[in-house]
Amino acid sequence: MEIKDITNHLNTLFKNQVQFSPPDAWQVETEEFRLLVLLSSDQSWLRLLVPIVPIQVAQPYFAQILGANFDLTQEVRYALSQDVLWGVFQYDLESLTIIRFESAISRLLMMKREGIDPFFNALAEQQIRQIIAAAKQRGQSLEETMQTLDRFYSEGMMGDMADSEYQDQVLEAWRRQLERLWTEEE
Repeated sequence: MEIKDITNHLNTLFKNQVQFSPPDAWQVETEEFRLLVLLSSDQSWLRLLVPIVPIQVAQPYFAQILGANFDLTQEVRYALSQDVLWGVFQYDLESLTIIRFESAISRLLMMKREGIDPFFNALAEQQIRQIIAAAKQRGQSLEETMQTLDRFYSEGMMGDMADSEYQDQVLEAWRRQLERLWTEEE
């Protein structure tokens, strides 16, 4: 891929939202995302970057983020810099194809859309599985576990739920997750 190909292809994908800072930087800024395209100082490597969330938001999920880098992210990676969690793609410019370039942009924008939701969900599921394992060790049924959670919310041990409709929604979400995972945990 050549430098003119980057400019042309970004303009094709993002129309008037591309800003070029010759000779080695592009930026695409929309309401949903900011994409940075940078070349190394010798212009042999291309780097695509998308800021995802501030580091403080990502910090509770660092273990899951590193796991995703190992198992899930394919050609893109999560990285930390300047107090931000970034989606990053780096590639040798000479061997970079348009297909790989488009794929990397697509994956980075998906990472941005998802934010930390996949990591929060994985952590929540892990904690629900721990609750199920503890309940089963005590010989509790699913219904008894739900009653315990209801009591914890009523007593304020699981947060202040003054709005009974909201509390019902939260407990229904617990029920769905417990029912989904109950048989999987021993």
